[in-house]
Amino acid sequence: MFYNIKVQKVTQETPETVSVTLEIPANLKEHFKYKQGQYLTFKQSINAEELRRSYSLSSSPIADENLQVAIKQVEGGKFSTWANSELKEGDVLETMTPAGNFFTEISEGQKKKYVLFGAGSGVTPLLSIIKTILAVEKESEVVLVYGNRDNANIIFNNQLNQLVGSSNGRFKRIDVLSRENNADPLFNGRIGKEKCIEIDLKHEKILDANEFFLCGPESMIMDIKGWLEASNIAKGNIHFELFTTPVASAEKTVDPNAKIMSKVTVIMDDEEFEFDLSSKGDSILDASVDAGIDVPYSCKGAVCCTCKAKVIEGSARMEMNYALDDKEVADGYVLTCQAHPTSEKCVVDYDVI
Repeated sequence: MFYNIKVQKVTQETPETVSVTLEIPANLKEHFKYKQGQYLTFKQSINAEELRRSYSLSSSPIADENLQVAIKQVEGGKFSTWANSELKEGDVLETMTPAGNFFTEISEGQKKKYVLFGAGSGVTPLLSIIKTILAVEKESEVVLVYGNRDNANIIFNNQLNQLVGSSNGRFKRIDVLSRENNADPLFNGRIGKEKCIEIDLKHEKILDANEFFLCGPESMIMDIKGWLEASNIAKGNIHFELFTTPVASAEKTVDPNAKIMSKVTVIMDDEEFEFDLSSKGDSILDASVDAGIDVPYSCKGAVCCTCKAKVIEGSARMEMNYALDDKEVADGYVLTCQAHPTSEKCVVDYDVI
């Protein structure tokens, strides 16, 4: 469900990025409660085309009164171009309630070390996480390894500096620039496995952390994730979120042996809808949209989990999954944008979250 939410303020953070502060009405405060690191999905009609896009919250549910997202303009990006050039204070955005799994539980009295890796606009959910940790866990420390082209394009640079200054040494930031030289070559280049090994050996211990968060392009995330896993970091302590849809393989098959015509039942807002769907045909999400069902979705690329639903009868298989953890998959949850039925009857429930 989308709600009409008023834009309180639009701030130019860098030449290519605006932050958008949203004013949540008192009667919707409960609906818009969120965890640090989650995101919002917006719907907007631009040139008669309905667009849905998800953007991470940069605000903290503890440290900030209002909700805020950052929107970086990308080449050819219809929504991001509109937001950077036309969106203004007082406008109304159709907004879904917060969603996403990019967080770990933060609690008072807990003492941990967190290391966060971000590139470009990937800092957005990391800022939310940093502010929340510093506000709640008074003995925890946070290290941010943050990659950008140059200083002019560092999103939330001032906020990050202020957090460093007010943290009594609990928050450290390590900036790595790819197109602007630092005096120390350690801080030049791009963030990846080799750069992280250098930093760990020469500057700041990374591998002694309790939790790791990674947000950025797929290549960076998979490179660092592989290094962490090879360094015996438990998989459950490595949290990652892609900010772009990964490149799918040229050949995508759900199950080469499956040729099933399934009777699919979709449960949405306490209503049931039925249609037939081949296991080798459209995804459950696309078939639902074609059937006129107002199911939630955004990226359609296995990155966000807006289209998450639970298979409560029968079975389904996903082509890709970058958003659900192993437990959710074991419990029967699927990304319906990637899911195809693999049983003659398949019941998918969007209401069970």
